Amino acid sequence: MRLFRPFIPSLAMMLMASSGAGAQAVLIDKSEIRFISKQMGVNVEGRFRKWKANVDFRPKELAKSRAEFEIDLASIDLASEESETEVRRPRWFDTAKYPVATFHSTAMKDLGGDRYEIAGMLTLKGKTQDEKFPIEVKKDAAGNSVATGEFTIRRLAFNIGDGQWADPTIVADDVIVRVRMVLPRAA
Repeated sequence: MRLFRPFIPSLAMMLMASSGAGAQAVLIDKSEIRFISKQMGVNVEGRFRKWKANVDFRPKELAKSRAEFEIDLASIDLASEESETEVRRPRWFDTAKYPVATFHSTAMKDLGGDRYEIAGMLTLKGKTQDEKFPIEVKKDAAGNSVATGEFTIRRLAFNIGDGQWADPTIVADDVIVRVRMVLPRAA
């Protein structure tokens, strides 16, 4: 059996934060969506090169806040063209049929201490699941809001990896997603 270092991902998207009201443009060049999966016990790390975000974060009016993300799954970066080609195939992401993953928030909750929980619907490979994940919001030296978070999704819930790859002893079901989003300071 030939092993590829597939990204057994997780799409998860994450909300960013800012102190102003209204949709904020995420500074994509300073932000990232990364992941870590395990294949045969070895970490496989990657990221997505292309994605969009529309965020309206109001810490004092969380009911009016929202976050929407769209990730171009073919933009996966595994530092290996062979692995990237493999995960675009039908057994993994099937990017010809399902080119994007989306996340739409449904609720946000203040956890105290600049920490929040975002609930929403994650759609990946034609499957939609409720997901919740935490973020922490801090200011950087330039006054931008920086939201960071780490959470786990289960790839098999989205039918990512079939056949021999569905065995979680070969490719772990849990995929850790790490997100860092930067929003410009309010004018």
